[in-house]
Amino acid sequence: MRLPVPVFVNDYFYSHRISDSCFGDCYRETYMNVRKLNRLVMALAAVVAVSISPAVMANDSASTSAGKFSDPLDSPSQLSEHVAQSLLMAITRAGERLVAVGQRGHIIYSDDQGRSWVQAAVPVSSDLTSVYFVNKNSGWAVGHDGVILHSQDGGRRWSKQLDGRQANHLLLNGMAPLRMRMLQDPRVDELMSEVLRFNEDGPDKPFLDVWFADENHGYAIGAYNLIFRTEDGGQNWISLFDKTDNPGFYHLNAVIGWDNEIYIAGEQGLLLRYDAESQRFVALDTPYIGSFFALAHSDHSLVAFGMRGNIYRSVNEGETWQRSKSETEAGFSDVVVLDSGYMVAVSQAGQVLLSKDMGVSFKLLNVQASMPYSSITVAGDYSVAITGTRGVQIVRLP
Repeated sequence: MRLPVPVFVNDYFYSHRISDSCFGDCYRETYMNVRKLNRLVMALAAVVAVSISPAVMANDSASTSAGKFSDPLDSPSQLSEHVAQSLLMAITRAGERLVAVGQRGHIIYSDDQGRSWVQAAVPVSSDLTSVYFVNKNSGWAVGHDGVILHSQDGGRRWSKQLDGRQANHLLLNGMAPLRMRMLQDPRVDELMSEVLRFNEDGPDKPFLDVWFADENHGYAIGAYNLIFRTEDGGQNWISLFDKTDNPGFYHLNAVIGWDNEIYIAGEQGLLLRYDAESQRFVALDTPYIGSFFALAHSDHSLVAFGMRGNIYRSVNEGETWQRSKSETEAGFSDVVVLDSGYMVAVSQAGQVLLSKDMGVSFKLLNVQASMPYSSITVAGDYSVAITGTRGVQIVRLP
């Protein structure tokens, strides 16, 4: 007989792309409940495995491993015949190549604008949430279990630079210089308590986005104020956990940068801008209390995309914001800026919206939705590649 195989809920999809009606505390409760559910399913599977008699087990050698839990941090991603049609969370370009990442450590790439795909060699099977390339060769992917991966050959092969075990250790070390201030500064005590909770929970916190200014300088951000910086291409990562104006430890969902500007978007209207003088990410006042999931920049416009069709635009580095016109009430997932300066955004309802006025207004395109969308990038002339629950869709723009 064959033992039941645990069916895991994709907790990233629920924690980072949750229903529009759910706000900050709901994110946390849902995320932790799904993690507990996954652990419970694994435990039940193990109980079933040891409860079956040795005689029955001997009749099906494949059953012997069904109840064992293989840590995704120690398990390479498995080849899948239908990976290009499975859940993919992010897509980007590496030169002319398309690279997409998704569940169970799946990474695929295409050299023919999405007509065919090849699965890459990946050393982990953790769910991956974001990918970014600074040129045709050098790129990074991040995801669950504190994973940061690096590729030097355009996404064909990947190596692990960081995982949640190492990240928790770095978080503790990063707080060491502040420990003497714990009695005088309540904020330090709160930071330390949160870091200790991270270590108690284990290496389960996900990174949700990654961005690099060049081959050396980059940022990885994620759940519960998780934020790391590298200045040597990821050989070493530095925790910036105490360098954000984020007292609620809200999720950090998106990071974007250009020139000397760096912005981060998060839960409950949180928008942060890097201040070089204080070397901190300082909070910006926004008129929106929902979560932001994507950021875009074109010319002098910074545009933030949230839930329920909410889009806000600033032309003065985030000092003031105006609400953009949007022909949807769905939550946004991602946005890409075309060479023309036009912006193309995608929603969780499988919608595609186009702005030709630097984000002042967004109009729905007549695209037949095939799935909820998670990410978008350019895919050749007048086309975009969009990922979602059923893989990759290539859409021709009007």
